[in-house]
Amino acid sequence: MRTGMAAILLAGLLASSSACIDLDGLAGDGGKKPRLTMFIGVDVSGSFMKGGHYEDSLEFLANYVYAHLKGLGGLEPPRNLFLGTLGGSRKDEARTLFPIQTFEGKTVPEIRAKLAEILPKTENPYTDFNAFFEQVATTVRNKNLVLRPLSIVLLSDGEPDFPDRPGKEKSHSVRDLEIDALESLSRNITVRLLYTTPSTGAAWQNQLRRQRVKIWTQDAVVMTQWKDPKIFEPGKPLEEQTAFFGWIRDNVDFGVRVKRVN
Repeated sequence: MRTGMAAILLAGLLASSSACIDLDGLAGDGGKKPRLTMFIGVDVSGSFMKGGHYEDSLEFLANYVYAHLKGLGGLEPPRNLFLGTLGGSRKDEARTLFPIQTFEGKTVPEIRAKLAEILPKTENPYTDFNAFFEQVATTVRNKNLVLRPLSIVLLSDGEPDFPDRPGKEKSHSVRDLEIDALESLSRNITVRLLYTTPSTGAAWQNQLRRQRVKIWTQDAVVMTQWKDPKIFEPGKPLEEQTAFFGWIRDNVDFGVRVKRVN
């Protein structure tokens, strides 16, 4: 009798535990589902589009997105991915965020063609990072993605260009960047600024006020080395570009420590 009751209780506990399993936990095949949420912002302001690195950044991005989606070379595949633009024609302008389905199932050339299709053909006068950060925060909350690891990748020279605001003059200062909206979204959140300059990168590292958000910057002169034949071998399938994946881990997806700046 006692054995029968114990079996019933055990079955009930197992059923209860199964019902409480987080959808982000085990996948049907027994493996863990991806948890990473990735946002990618592409600078379409005149300064970056004319700076000489815009086309290179899109070529890199097509390979980067494909490699992450496939989890190639140990790169972490995202559970969610959103891609939008940095820059606008007016203050606080919200832009379309294209979801992961826009790029899934596509080859690298197809992703590159999609980027050319969805990104604006005309240059925008402003690089309003704050508007993009606010849009990221709103999307994370609306889609219930809070507390998941969050990577925000920005392809930009990093030079802010805020429109005139009430009581403030037009600003180009990194000190006027506001990432407070990001601080409560996750315990693990990293902003990666790619294709910047040494001085601007240093400003992002040392002047951008933050408590929890981690900042990583990479200079354009380093980023353009991804096409070096020793890193990205011509004619070799992307799936076999082991040196390229190692270069990404060391120079782009680098693990960053928290640094509080007030």
